[in-house]
Amino acid sequence: MTGCGEKLTKLTSGSQYDICMPGECLQMLTSGACITYNQNAGGCNRMLKVLLHGSCSYDCAYCPVRADRSGLAFAPRELAETFLGLYRKNLVGGLFLTSGIPYDTDDVMGELIESARILRTEGYAGYLHLKILPGARREDICEAARFADRISLNVETTGESRLRVLSGIKDYASDIIKRLGWIADAAPGHHTTQLVIGAAGETDKEIFNCVTALYERMLPSRIYYSSFKALPKTRLASRESTHPWRSRRWYQMDYLIREYGFNKTELLPLLDDHGTLRNDDPKTLLARNREPVDPNSASFTDLLHVPGIGTVTAHAIIRARERRTIRTPRDLGVSGACLKRALPYLAFSGSARQVTLAGFR
Repeated sequence: MTGCGEKLTKLTSGSQYDICMPGECLQMLTSGACITYNQNAGGCNRMLKVLLHGSCSYDCAYCPVRADRSGLAFAPRELAETFLGLYRKNLVGGLFLTSGIPYDTDDVMGELIESARILRTEGYAGYLHLKILPGARREDICEAARFADRISLNVETTGESRLRVLSGIKDYASDIIKRLGWIADAAPGHHTTQLVIGAAGETDKEIFNCVTALYERMLPSRIYYSSFKALPKTRLASRESTHPWRSRRWYQMDYLIREYGFNKTELLPLLDDHGTLRNDDPKTLLARNREPVDPNSASFTDLLHVPGIGTVTAHAIIRARERRTIRTPRDLGVSGACLKRALPYLAFSGSARQVTLAGFR
């Protein structure tokens, strides 16, 4: 019989491919559990990520959970008590609970929700993220949203034809897109989704169209991206893995869309004739074709188009120019680290494009 510590180790390991924050890493606890850790992650800080069921009857071609035949699983109360034990010892700070689907989707969703109900009944008021299963009932989605701080369902890929490469069971329109709409209704501003980049051979143009549509229609708080990794004992084990730079570039694209409000028209030139992104910073690529920005007169939106300038720096520049005319980099009132990338795209007092940090020391 598998001990609780061993079970926890295996079921946390199986959850690692679901992402709940960008840049997350894995760390081992003395109990053998994997947690993610990011000191700037807010509610996701010290997150225990775990599968309720470690096996699955679905046929996702890239997923190692399907290949697991151990049958390891937590009962809802066992999962809740295991987590609460770690939480009360200050070993974890939040829970990300997902699951394989070894039998009926509705039954497994019921167990996920029951786990959440027990946690809340036992007084746990901390961060809880529940994974919604493809094809989940609307009432179960609403119930999960009632208990969880965040819920999510992976969109996985860009459309029905691409999903057919990955699964013969799931229906893209019904099991994924319809459910994402229900999730958006049940948890506005508190839901996420994830794309597996390269698993189904989709182009960056297809990803671009998918991502912009999701942000327009479903309003997720964010979209996560993971590069496809060919894993042993999966149907795509022999396929070449997607290089990690591709998901990194999509995080940068996502930030331009989600945080900076870049529109589709200005982002489309980043895609070549084959619908492919270059392995270069997209904001820098766009800035190379723009005139340098005068920090004295540039709008907030124009400042955000400058590489190295985000919302905080843009606000700082606007405050600085309210006090005095900005004639040199020093007048901007922000650190050199923030402006190292920005200076080639800024013009001071009608001067030519600033190309070095000379005079800003």
